[in-house]
Amino acid sequence: MTKVLIIGATGTVGSAVRQTLLNETNDTLTLFARSANRIQAGDRETVISGDVMNDADLDRAMQGQDVVFAALFGSLGRFAKQIVAAMDRNGVSRLLFISSMGIYNEVPAGMGDNLKDSPVLQPYREAADVIEASDLNYTVIRPGWFTSGPVDYEVTEKGQPFGGHNVSVSSIADLVKRLSADPSLYSKNSVGINTPSK
Repeated sequence: MTKVLIIGATGTVGSAVRQTLLNETNDTLTLFARSANRIQAGDRETVISGDVMNDADLDRAMQGQDVVFAALFGSLGRFAKQIVAAMDRNGVSRLLFISSMGIYNEVPAGMGDNLKDSPVLQPYREAADVIEASDLNYTVIRPGWFTSGPVDYEVTEKGQPFGGHNVSVSSIADLVKRLSADPSLYSKNSVGINTPSK
């Protein structure tokens, strides 16, 4: 039984990961969000209302965790620094962090934006740089544009061209489930995830 902390538990991806882990594993979950009062917790869940920029809130959430999963938006570089520092303080090593396709200029022409052309991706790259410089057992996840639909995806590793424009949220959640269960899967790696072209 794995103990998973979901930071950003009320967001689109955080909510999907929560449901997948509840439905398909016996993991216990800690749900961390600013508006945690909106969450109806089940038997295997603990809810913590907190701010990722508050050390005490993060330390309270980190205690005893096996895996930290973060799906946030905003000042991602600052958030990543906070999360990495809290994990180091609390002896937690496995970090799964949602970034974005395009942060390494790996998206083929016509498929989507790259950092060199789209400054909006800079916070995602800053977060990846912070995480990759850490001593954590991290996996940075770089999804395409979120869609609905079934689990159906392919994974590309850092240095490979990105595979496609879109990916279902359920596919991201499935990858997170696999990464949570296997600490060696894509360890210290940054992976793209997209719907395969037919």
